[in-house]
Amino acid sequence: MNTSLQTFDIRQPINSLDAYMSYVNQIPMLSQKEEHDLAVCLQTQNDLSAARQLVLAHARYVVRVAKGYMGYGLPLGDLIQEGNIGLMKAVKRFDPTMGVRLVTFAVHWIKSEIHEFILRNWRIVKIATTKAQRKLFFNLRSMKKRLGWFTNEEINQVAKDLGVKPETVREMEMRLNNSDTSFDGYADEEDETSFNSAPAGYLEDHRYSPAETFEKTNTAEQSSAALHQVLSQLDARSQEILSARWLNENKATLQELADKYQISAERVRQLEKNAMGKLKNAMEEVLT
Repeated sequence: MNTSLQTFDIRQPINSLDAYMSYVNQIPMLSQKEEHDLAVCLQTQNDLSAARQLVLAHARYVVRVAKGYMGYGLPLGDLIQEGNIGLMKAVKRFDPTMGVRLVTFAVHWIKSEIHEFILRNWRIVKIATTKAQRKLFFNLRSMKKRLGWFTNEEINQVAKDLGVKPETVREMEMRLNNSDTSFDGYADEEDETSFNSAPAGYLEDHRYSPAETFEKTNTAEQSSAALHQVLSQLDARSQEILSARWLNENKATLQELADKYQISAERVRQLEKNAMGKLKNAMEEVLT
């Protein structure tokens, strides 16, 4: 077992991305036997120290994979962090008896987590939800770097190569070429039209309409007055039951009211139901 790994502490403060990458590149790589022995310890004894050493020794590969996805406009540090999650999942599932190196097994998990992160964050609106769309997204973006906009012939060829319909390729191409727009636009004191061209400048905000606010307030006041008027028309016991069951902060149970009025709980339920029916009918008459 490579004891030199013990000199590195993943918890030590690293105050920049460059420092982190320099740090992981200094961690010694494992031989095949060292990797196998650590994996066996993890699998048979749940040795977390072995898992830690496996993760640290392969952190440099995560950086390498993450750098390949820098063209999506997302921070490299975030891509590395997501890739590290994939690496930890791979270490947990790695079977040393299969005869393959951990890096070969882990690359799938590293890329999978990075792909999920990109699809969640590259655009505000999700552009790929199914497995086929995700495959198309990454393959199509790679092709477009070389070819630009596709001709119909190229669309048909891409659809054939990826096993999807041409319509699906066209839709994904449109999504890839659309960009998110800032709701407030971009601050530019010299350009007075920048705000008007942004959605915030022309979309109407109905939340604070004076007419709607007045109407809601007036309706609430009418409903409250009508409720008190209708309640006053009920007998005293029905009023007390409704207040105790619905209006008080600490609502009474049917049994508590039954004990108070020396009747059965079922009778209280009937009185409550009848009072609610009268209340509903009276409110409808008042408000119409």
